[in-house]
Amino acid sequence: MFTNLPRVHLAHLPTPLEAMPRLSEALGGPQLWIKRDDQTGLATGGNKTRKLEFLMADALAHEADTVITTGAVQSNHCRQTAAAAARHGVGCVLVLTGDDPGNVEGNILLDHLLGARLVFTGQRSREEVMDEMAEAERSAKRIPYVIPVGGSVPLGATAYALAMVELQAQMEAAGQRFDRIVFASGSGGTHAGLVAGAGLTGFRGEILGISISQDPAALQRNIADLATGIGNLIGKPRSFSVEEIHINATFRGEGYAIVGKQEREAIRLFAQNEGVLLDPVYTGRAAAGLIGLIRQGVIRRDERVLFWHTGGTSGLFAFADQLAD
Repeated sequence: MFTNLPRVHLAHLPTPLEAMPRLSEALGGPQLWIKRDDQTGLATGGNKTRKLEFLMADALAHEADTVITTGAVQSNHCRQTAAAAARHGVGCVLVLTGDDPGNVEGNILLDHLLGARLVFTGQRSREEVMDEMAEAERSAKRIPYVIPVGGSVPLGATAYALAMVELQAQMEAAGQRFDRIVFASGSGGTHAGLVAGAGLTGFRGEILGISISQDPAALQRNIADLATGIGNLIGKPRSFSVEEIHINATFRGEGYAIVGKQEREAIRLFAQNEGVLLDPVYTGRAAAGLIGLIRQGVIRRDERVLFWHTGGTSGLFAFADQLAD
């Protein structure tokens, strides 16, 4: 451990590191492994649980009695934030982009069960609505703590620098090494943490994020800034450049949360070969990127590649009509 930052216990750690021999065979190589952060345990798990260990600790240190965060309608981050708030007995306001879909399914169902208050932005920006909700809480004599989208601030992203320490120990125990780590890159916090953690642990493979929706140049700059912020936060300063941030943005399909042929194939390949469930928005698209890069020869057949599963399985049920045969 290289930080003494306040932290609450939310995640089941370490998450499993497993080989995927049947999927490797189905794709004709490379040797594929998976890091199961869908198994972190908080309200069906996911990568945000690691970040919330630090963010909730900070909220409690500020004596907050309400946490406010934002995301898309089927946000995995929002669902896990609601669960973390429930665990610690504080209120939760979720600012969800767009209009109320009407159907209570997937993560929306879990948000309700976890006791969160859902506010939809309509045509307004989520930042505007978040500010409004925070002011309303203060006017009601409550103490709000605002968590940006995805928990992607240096404090939250630090969790994934620590996750690289966890992975390093697992690799040493298994006598394993990886040429690349491939994962979904959305708001950038997980990506930034892995990059910072690679520098701290001496990991020499490529940290490759598959962009889910963002323009790669903007995403690279954000991730570089976050990674730099992690180093400053933990007392190990280092400036990261955009050239150090590796992103592939060629698998974004028709846009965010629009399920296409590539996501459907990836979800089925993982499910039918390894019994692993992916979600259509993040891990399904990242897995499609992994599969596509293997087929293109960008990822060589003799490589050892780790797919970092960032969760989101509960979102599957909101896309049943697009995934069922």
